[in-house]
Amino acid sequence: MIVFNEFMRNFKTMKKTINIVWLSILCLMCVTLFTGCSDKADDTPTKSKVNSNTEFDLVILNGRVMDPESGLDAIRNVGVKDGVIGLITKEKISGKETIDATGHVVAPGFIDIHSHISDFPFGQKLSLRDGVATPLDMEAGAYPVDAWYAKLEGKSQTNYGVAVSAAAIRETLSNPDYNTSTASILLDAFDPHNCSDFNMSLTEFLPSPEQIDEMEAMLEKGIQQGALGLGAVPGYMTRGTTSRETIMWQKLMGEHGLSTVLHGRFSSQMPPTTGILGTQEMLASVAAYGGGLYVSHIHQQALNYTSTAIDMLDAAKKNGLNTVAAIYPYWQGATVAGADYLAPDNYQRNMGRSYEDIIEVATMKPLTKERYEELLKTQPGASVIFGGVEEEVMLQSLADPRTMVESDAAPLSVTETGELALDWSIPYESTQGHPRGAGSHAKALRLVREEKLMPLMLAISKMSYMQAKFLQENGVEQMARKGRVKEGTDADITIFNPETVTDNATMAKGGLPSTGIPYVIVNGTIVVKESKVLESVYPGQPIRNKVID
Repeated sequence: MIVFNEFMRNFKTMKKTINIVWLSILCLMCVTLFTGCSDKADDTPTKSKVNSNTEFDLVILNGRVMDPESGLDAIRNVGVKDGVIGLITKEKISGKETIDATGHVVAPGFIDIHSHISDFPFGQKLSLRDGVATPLDMEAGAYPVDAWYAKLEGKSQTNYGVAVSAAAIRETLSNPDYNTSTASILLDAFDPHNCSDFNMSLTEFLPSPEQIDEMEAMLEKGIQQGALGLGAVPGYMTRGTTSRETIMWQKLMGEHGLSTVLHGRFSSQMPPTTGILGTQEMLASVAAYGGGLYVSHIHQQALNYTSTAIDMLDAAKKNGLNTVAAIYPYWQGATVAGADYLAPDNYQRNMGRSYEDIIEVATMKPLTKERYEELLKTQPGASVIFGGVEEEVMLQSLADPRTMVESDAAPLSVTETGELALDWSIPYESTQGHPRGAGSHAKALRLVREEKLMPLMLAISKMSYMQAKFLQENGVEQMARKGRVKEGTDADITIFNPETVTDNATMAKGGLPSTGIPYVIVNGTIVVKESKVLESVYPGQPIRNKVID
């Protein structure tokens, strides 16, 4: 009897406890229903409340919809409403505007993490004709960051975003006369008439510990102004950038959960300064401090050892580091005459090239020793094209499923005047320079068709979803809504003909636009229509992290 009474007392206590638990669960369910699971803003796509009877703003009919995230590859109709993909269906749908995409691929709008032409009208036109809805300047970057965003607000045909520039901060600290009006170190360097007094002092600047602390404060300010990460180009300042500085960069990115976009310290396949070593330098800091690492044009640093460098980055990723490498589909590079790696002791010894392998864009003539030395004295920011990696190595790296596609698009010059091609109305055929700004994405698609270089879905993923996912995982929440053709995501869409899409730009005619990409849609608005960029149409939105006052 005593045992029984004890059991009953325990049972009543347990029952009371169970009731409290169930009541708590019910309360939590109610709260979740009315307020959601979190009070934090969530950029995860949600399905729109539309159906096949909805009148859409835009419908894309009968296209081969290819979504790299889900693997969808099927003929579907797409309905766009309020800038968002509202419906993907086999059913008939209608809208205020209709695109018949029969025989065409309906892909995510291409994303280009590494572009230098996204902040002026002619550059945006070239990007759009190449299928790019979201060109980002994350390697050279900008400073001041807020000034860069301000100049594009309300007048951008593409989405736009930028990293904070370590190089611009170095120039600011080392050159008291430097005064940018563009917030773009690339525009300051390339334009001979620019009044910024840029002189590339950043390349030799050896900062004191106190100046490195000052750099860190300036980089922090750029992050507070909404920068997407840090643009680091030690390949242009091999003799000035200290290990303490590079460690500071990545430590800062780790603290903020952002990524470094890297132009590695060395372009070389000879010891002791191999291109792989420049990547290892940053990998060590990623391992120590976290943050992401995007290695730009790794084929132009590692050269014949590119496959080894890609393997190393992949091994780091498998061991928990957030790393990736990118390739542009050309064996020739483009830079400025004063680039460290073009100095004879590196370019000739470590890269196996000569003066004749460097072309001055203003004249499209190969350099001589005398002309090279003259440019260093008079215009170190002069635009040049140089021979880099072997073409076969580039193609193998481009096809590797672990790499992404980028353009490294650089400003072009007007052939007759030598002026930078900046204005929207400049004729495409009147420009010269490296073709990668006009043709990188279409060239990758052409190589898929002509050379069977890789599956089409993989190529699309390299130019959209993989880029969005990398940035999303490294602090850029907006990218959860980009790089997909999926209900609830932003309606950035590129429509191309897989049988005809091709690049047309050459070294002599660097601005000839790609063809076979008749439509590009940015945030639900058609910007390229029947292969023409529509004038004065500005649906582009900033890709920007939270601004901290």
